[in-house]
Amino acid sequence: MSMVYLDNAATTPVAPEVVAAMMEVYQTVHGNPSSSHAVGRKAKALVETSRRRIAEHLNCPARSICFTSGGTEADNHALRAAVSCLKVTRIITSQAEHSAVIKASQNAGEEGVEVVHVKHLPDGGVDLDHLEQLLSDSQAKTLVTLMHANNEVGVILDIRKVGAMCKAHGALFHSDTVQTMGHYALDLSELNIDFLACSAHKFHGPKGTGFLYTNPALRIEGMIVGGGQERAMRGGTENVAGIVGLTKAFDEAFAHMVPHEAHIRGLKRRMVEGLKQRIDGVEFNGHSDGEDHLYTVLNVKFPPHPNGGMATFLLDLEGIACSGGSACSSGATTGSHVLRALGFHDETRASVRFSFSRYTSESDIDSALEAVTKVFGVLELAD
Repeated sequence: MSMVYLDNAATTPVAPEVVAAMMEVYQTVHGNPSSSHAVGRKAKALVETSRRRIAEHLNCPARSICFTSGGTEADNHALRAAVSCLKVTRIITSQAEHSAVIKASQNAGEEGVEVVHVKHLPDGGVDLDHLEQLLSDSQAKTLVTLMHANNEVGVILDIRKVGAMCKAHGALFHSDTVQTMGHYALDLSELNIDFLACSAHKFHGPKGTGFLYTNPALRIEGMIVGGGQERAMRGGTENVAGIVGLTKAFDEAFAHMVPHEAHIRGLKRRMVEGLKQRIDGVEFNGHSDGEDHLYTVLNVKFPPHPNGGMATFLLDLEGIACSGGSACSSGATTGSHVLRALGFHDETRASVRFSFSRYTSESDIDSALEAVTKVFGVLELAD
């Protein structure tokens, strides 16, 4: 059985162009970027060229990019640095954030930092009026940490508006942009944002590589010490091939962003309409079917059904790879913390996240619809 892969919010297939770029590094560039000889300088040049390329796409200074192992490390670094280096004593966040942000905030709370949760609107979006109130309530040095797009229901935060609110109140702003990086254009010269996170494997780059952007006006220290790499922001020999792969994936994403988005939006609409036709009573958590939501994600709530409790397992048996929530919750038995936080969890109904990429095809969608119909029952379709 060939597998239909619809779990791209968890990770994406690595693009052939990325594999080729990385293989060239593995085969021809074996120096340590910290070495002063010619072989080391060649590796260093690749790292610095990559940094400049990424900065050009984001319209920010190259020195503001610190390569990491991915978004989780970048999120942790931002929150820890905000507390230890920038003397933040208050964090405003959400209970629907990525687990890296939730746990890093909890750790800060255990060290005496006040952690406050902003409310959500009925559709899952952040209540910006409540955020404004929270920012007005205290004179404490504050960090706001809210993701750009939710990784499960696809609701998008207006980071321009939030950034302006933070600036008006003297607060720092961190956003986990892991789901939007490489899918939406970001001009950091026009945004009031202090930290953002990136993971290469969310846009057809290699796993284990990403970066942290830090506003160049801020001065923070490294979380991983023991070397002067990354301008002393991250000790340890750089993953040269991974960084080159990340940059190649970035270049490809930005070069073809418009047609890729159009392709994926068309597939998502095909999935939505097919589900409405075939499954009576189907719903979409957080209005994830909306055009104003993250176009790569669709979170489906199926009607009560005996197969609901084993939905993702049964779909897997039918050759459809999808998920019940974030991959970072693997092994959890309590369901999605995001759906619970947003009030969408229902013990009687299965919720399944389907997520798409530029490699997803119409036939993949049609195969998924056939599998869903088999698992959740068939309606008589009109001729």
